[in-house]
Amino acid sequence: MSRETAHFSNKNQIFYCPEHGNPLLFSMFLDRLTIEVQAGDGGNGVTSFRREKFVPKGGPDGGDGGRGGHVILRVDEGLATLLDLRTMPQIKASNGRHGAGAKKTGRGGEDLIIRVPPGTLVFDDETGEQVADLTEHAQEEIVAKGGHGGKGNSHFATPQIRAPRKSTQGGEGQKKILRLELKLIADIGLVGLPNVGKSTLLSVISAARPEIANYPFTTLTPHLGMVKGQGWRNFVVADIPGLIEGASEGKGLGHQFLRHIERTRALAVLVDSLDEKPDDTLTTLLDELGAFNPALLEKPRVVVRSRSDLGGEHWDKEQLRFSAAARENIPELLRLFEQMIREADDTPSENDW
Repeated sequence: MSRETAHFSNKNQIFYCPEHGNPLLFSMFLDRLTIEVQAGDGGNGVTSFRREKFVPKGGPDGGDGGRGGHVILRVDEGLATLLDLRTMPQIKASNGRHGAGAKKTGRGGEDLIIRVPPGTLVFDDETGEQVADLTEHAQEEIVAKGGHGGKGNSHFATPQIRAPRKSTQGGEGQKKILRLELKLIADIGLVGLPNVGKSTLLSVISAARPEIANYPFTTLTPHLGMVKGQGWRNFVVADIPGLIEGASEGKGLGHQFLRHIERTRALAVLVDSLDEKPDDTLTTLLDELGAFNPALLEKPRVVVRSRSDLGGEHWDKEQLRFSAAARENIPELLRLFEQMIREADDTPSENDW
């Protein structure tokens, strides 16, 4: 059965930030989407009889119809957003061909393969049932099955009925409305208030290049960065947009991206070294995480002070001070991250990948 892969074009969109004063051009990050998928219908079987010059009683030879094409979701680790699917809200695989004489089976419809990023959850939008959890590269899931091919009249010949005129039609392909939700998969999730230095840190420890500026909510989309381990394996760090008090109730940008923290194996809570009320800040962050999902508080975590080059008093709950801009204590911070990942490896959960 042949297959085709659906390709969709990326688009950019202009966003205006009042604090910055200029339009910001960047690729949109889309992590929730509803699509309609339609598998192909099966081809019909045919009624046909063998006709040859010296074979007066050739008998039935109607062929079967081909199967309709499936709609398949395939994980592509090169993708990080559902944006490509936005331009194709309706997706349909091709139908199977009808059968023919001489017991020829119709050609099957081509499977339609839709590429999605790792961490995509798929739900039936009408029933709410989870259809698939796609986490590994090249993992596939049939989300709409093609209709079966109809039977030709050659299947219905019996000693009593030698010239059947019966054939069956092909089945209809499944039609579904699916809700896709993306939860980024990462080893470490960076959590903190807006403008605390998460993006700067990610740009220093990995090849990721998130937007960095001195105003709140610089990071409007989550970013992933691959970090080279300190004599250990490489690991992935996610920069989650800043949380504020009330984020779990929909305030600010945090609520939109809190779900991505659920996929991380461990958390790094960043508190600014100049924060005069670090206890209040830590309480706010943990309260918002717990309000969204209590299981987030069970993940291994470390509390660190960012922007140490600017000064600030010592805090008894901090485990390390670092400055991404001045490259202070970055190796020590990475060792803390590796330690947390090992702890997470020893405590598997349903969200592990």
